[in-house]
Amino acid sequence: ENNSFVHSTLARELAHYVTMYSPLQMAADLPETYNKHMDAFQFIKDVAVDWDDTKVLEAEPGDYITYARKAKGKNDWFIGSTCDENGRTSKIDFSFLDKGKKYQATIYADGKGAHYATNPKAYVIRKIEVTSKSKLSQYCAPGGGYAISVMVK
Repeated sequence: ENNSFVHSTLARELAHYVTMYSPLQMAADLPETYNKHMDAFQFIKDVAVDWDDTKVLEAEPGDYITYARKAKGKNDWFIGSTCDENGRTSKIDFSFLDKGKKYQATIYADGKGAHYATNPKAYVIRKIEVTSKSKLSQYCAPGGGYAISVMVK
């Protein structure tokens, strides 16, 4: 049995596809592991591998970072947020989106009781409609984060 452990939540691992730039992306685990979380794996299937634009929405070095990146050649955006062992509530606005357009945001976030050391696999997925006027407060568990796909409706 593999008892190794990453100091991160599942939602934060999804966020790394946005916060850590690399045109060579990989899913570094056994297929059986991903089969247990196919709803969360959808983000990995959707996320772009290259970008036309990058925005830093909020940041405090050593504590947290939230990026928004626009998919190359598309109007879809992807947001990733990671935080340190203290957890926090992230507050972002969507003013970077095209005015007058409606988007569907799928939020992959830390679930109730999520914690990098004691409950790393707790996650929730929800969908909301957003526009350039929308704002979001999103909880990040200790060692956690969130990933959001923002697709034109």
